[in-house]
Amino acid sequence: MYLVVGLGNPDKKYLNTFHNMGFLCVDKLAQKLGATFSKGECKSVTAHTIVNGQKVIIAKPVTYMNLSGEALVELVNKYKIEKGNLVVVYDDIDIPMGALRIRKEGSAGTHNGMRNIVKLLGTENFVRFRVGIKKETPMALVDFVLSQITADDHAILDDVLQNAADGIAEFVNGTDIDVVMQHHNIKK
Repeated sequence: MYLVVGLGNPDKKYLNTFHNMGFLCVDKLAQKLGATFSKGECKSVTAHTIVNGQKVIIAKPVTYMNLSGEALVELVNKYKIEKGNLVVVYDDIDIPMGALRIRKEGSAGTHNGMRNIVKLLGTENFVRFRVGIKKETPMALVDFVLSQITADDHAILDDVLQNAADGIAEFVNGTDIDVVMQHHNIKK
């Protein structure tokens, strides 16, 4: 069984913001896998599907970004998800816009949602797909990550989000994460 959690903020006003890369990516993943977000559980909206004989749960926490760990831990405990079968997708201000960094483990870095997840989960040993959003801007960080994505930025981000969704689909289909990393990491 796999759990894929996209990080974001649930209100409609945040739908098209940089901080919602995780939500945007898992929307693409659900569409690719033919799953529909239709179930409310564990402080999340989830979509369930079967891939290569394995159940895959795709989740969007409704706890807001900084408390994402509350929803994730509830889902991990409910479905008894092994840490090697947990994937978290999120925006990363520390890597260039359009880059994708896939890792098997690692620190939370500067991302408050990931800090909450690592703290509550008690481990850094899970797969993460980091979607780069860094660009030069005069805005404060909090204002930038909650700002609306422009059409020009969408042109860059749509490709990386699709690439991330394709990589996650391969992983939940049984492809080794090292192979997924080789095929889908994008450096800018």
